[in-house]
Amino acid sequence: MDPARLAAIVAGARAGKQDSYQELLDHYGPRLYGYFYRTTGSHHDAEDLLGEIMLRLVRTLPNYDDRGRFEPWLFRIAANLLRDRIRRSRVRPAAASLEAEDADGGTLGEVLSGNDVPADAGLLRSEQSVRVEAVLARLDEVSRSMVLLRHFAELSFKEIAAIFDCPVGTVLAKVHRALRSMRAMMERDDERG
Repeated sequence: MDPARLAAIVAGARAGKQDSYQELLDHYGPRLYGYFYRTTGSHHDAEDLLGEIMLRLVRTLPNYDDRGRFEPWLFRIAANLLRDRIRRSRVRPAAASLEAEDADGGTLGEVLSGNDVPADAGLLRSEQSVRVEAVLARLDEVSRSMVLLRHFAELSFKEIAAIFDCPVGTVLAKVHRALRSMRAMMERDDERG
């Protein structure tokens, strides 16, 4: 979304205009839902979290300090909601289907394997997705969140750094290490047969 248009919509929402809130939901809702779903593995939880983030947005947007950083601010709220939900449930989330394409048109499974999977290879893609889900679930919470934000919420490394309040280099290193670790886990799983 064009920064000037986003600023106008945010200003409208801060002024209490329902249409502006609806535009924010229409624009960010699918990405937020995808992030929540892929992190929790549950459509119900994803819908619940999407509703929760919209309520939080209504409560906190009037206090938002607009410096042109709305998207990282919004996804920081989303990441915090997820962390709170995970801590309350004390259950490690199961990653859901990882077949969705990222901003570059590839899936996380393809990034890990380094190969393009033909679109007509549905069974192979499904099996690969299950394998990727399993290794993703074995990552620590922060690394898993960063990988999901990068590949499914389509955030830049800079935006992820703003969410986690750390340097961009730290995010790059964590995501790179997480992907390398996932590849190694998949290779070990292959060797075990």
